[in-house]
Amino acid sequence: TTLPAVMYQWTNSPQEGVTMPQHGAKSREFFERAQRVIPYGVNSNFRYSGDDDTLVVADARDGYVYDFDGKRYIDYRLGYGPVILGHTDPFVNGRVKEAIDHGLSFAATQRYEVKVAERIVDMCPGVEMVRLSNTGSECTMHAIRLARGHTGRDIVLKFEGCYHGAHDYVLWSTASGNIDKVGERHHPRAYKQSIGIPEVMRDLIQLCPWNDVEVLGEILQERGEEIAAIIVEPMLGNGAGLMPQPGYLEFLRQQCDQYGIVLIFDEVKTGFRMAPGGAGEYFGVLPDISTFAKAMGNGYPIAAFGGKKEVMMSIRPGKVFQGGTYTGNVVSTAAADATLEYIQSGKAFEQLNKVGGILMAGIGEILNRYSVPHFINGVPAMFGITFTDTQPRDWRDLFKADWDLYEAITNHMIEKGVMPEPDGFEPYFLCVDHTQEDAAETLQAFEDGLKLALGKN
Repeated sequence: TTLPAVMYQWTNSPQEGVTMPQHGAKSREFFERAQRVIPYGVNSNFRYSGDDDTLVVADARDGYVYDFDGKRYIDYRLGYGPVILGHTDPFVNGRVKEAIDHGLSFAATQRYEVKVAERIVDMCPGVEMVRLSNTGSECTMHAIRLARGHTGRDIVLKFEGCYHGAHDYVLWSTASGNIDKVGERHHPRAYKQSIGIPEVMRDLIQLCPWNDVEVLGEILQERGEEIAAIIVEPMLGNGAGLMPQPGYLEFLRQQCDQYGIVLIFDEVKTGFRMAPGGAGEYFGVLPDISTFAKAMGNGYPIAAFGGKKEVMMSIRPGKVFQGGTYTGNVVSTAAADATLEYIQSGKAFEQLNKVGGILMAGIGEILNRYSVPHFINGVPAMFGITFTDTQPRDWRDLFKADWDLYEAITNHMIEKGVMPEPDGFEPYFLCVDHTQEDAAETLQAFEDGLKLALGKN
């Protein structure tokens, strides 16, 4: 059966059209309580899926989460990627418990933040110095400020479909942007993702389609000398796991060198998840600055940005400012120290590649058996699925995929206790605690959902 591509029109409203598991009585009661004191009952717009469907969690262990009615889900959301070793990992939590008995915040350099910086330098090719922060948004904000301070320029180039955090510099033409309002490919227009962003910020951003050497070359010929930084997700973490075409990252590196532009790899999602040394290790292309977060703390709030010493040393009093009351706090740095130590041991990727590889191969085999055109993008620890006849190249191509089919399959999986993110632009995330038995259960739920969607039951 060859399925026609159905265009799924994403909007700027929080998760509109995305369905999550129906609440049981206790979970519904809890969410109503949350809505009385928190707008929409959530502390991030990404988490809202409607009054009846928004996920609530009462407990988590290993590769699973549990709602207030005790229902267990195999968790492939993992907090949108931070949990790489598993929920409530005893090795990480043990390090934190040991550390916090000696204080939390000092306004002074402490042992764990130095150890974390040393580990990042050891693990990530091209990273010579590191500054810590608390969130991915903070890190991309500081990285952009650093690039502007280092170059003396103001313009930042970003790619359509890439999400680089919630600050005004970059909240333009992200994955949930309106495809009808971004202009032609050769003349892209920045789509403002939120009201409240001053219109004058538009003058500081240049948009470009992802994976398009021709359009990027044209933009840089015209504006290359004005651009302070090119910021890019080496793999689209909010774009179904799309990978760069061969030679694309090398082209970015060459063009940045030619025009004196700072190349920033936003590795908030891919860092320590795509490979122990992130995308720099995986692709062999080294940026000037990299930003990390999510997986480096196994769920604890910590982030980092680092890069060439020449660039990083522009952070100094009287030049580029970076700071934060909780940056380098003991809780988060102790968690990151343990998480990165485990990843450095090699054990994490042995398991991630095994179980993630089973899932990628198994999903592909099922879809081939039912003659459903598809592409599976990404790496075993983080991959996406698109139902299309041709390999999507960029964010614009993703709108040609059959997202109705994807959502139908995913809704069935969630009903059966297997939870990928229903928004197919978001990839599956794997953790070390996912097992081959989890993979088998997942593949059965996937096939059952596919058969139901195709009317094969």
